[in-house]
Amino acid sequence: MEWLELLREAAPVMLRGAGYTVLFALAAMLGGLLIGFPVAIVRMLPYRVLAWPANVYVSLMRGTPLLVQMFVIYYGLPSIGIEFTPVTAGILALSLNSGAFLSESLRGAIAAVSQGQWAASYSLGLGYWRTLYHVVLPQALRVAVPAMSNTLISLIKDTSLVSVITLTELMLSTKEVIATTFQPLPLYLAAAAIYWLLSLLFEALQRRAEQRLNRAHRSR
Repeated sequence: MEWLELLREAAPVMLRGAGYTVLFALAAMLGGLLIGFPVAIVRMLPYRVLAWPANVYVSLMRGTPLLVQMFVIYYGLPSIGIEFTPVTAGILALSLNSGAFLSESLRGAIAAVSQGQWAASYSLGLGYWRTLYHVVLPQALRVAVPAMSNTLISLIKDTSLVSVITLTELMLSTKEVIATTFQPLPLYLAAAAIYWLLSLLFEALQRRAEQRLNRAHRSR
């Protein structure tokens, strides 16, 4: 009963933090797509001078911890005159990190479309960009949905790292409640349960999106 009363009192603060967690994850997902899509395209073009910096970016973001990237952006860049608010720094770090992984997912999905589709489009007079937009991307999106959804679910959990730059989300909200109640176990378990429920919600949305895309593909 003591735990139930504690969780009842902590619920408003933790749920508000969970709301910020979802907002940060969605903003970072949008930022990651805006970064990842052009990076994926550039890496597939036959121009090494363009592909090289894109390859370095992907390797750097995937090969270093997100926490280090966040520290560099928020604590390191001010030393050279570049300063961000906690919200901007957190979303920027998450976007840059997720953009690298999303670029790989999108690149693989685009590459999965058969070369015959490209050849058929070229024979109809469509150029590279029109073929990509009208023919290839609709098919690639269906292939990429599971990987993109996994990235979003990972972002839900990765937002817990932004608490280290004093950005209020679920984890920092939980720590604030613990600081006043001195009851870490039930509150950390509650935070874990909220993260899990959010992941289940987005997994359900992923399945629904896959079903709709598959139905649309079969109806063509």
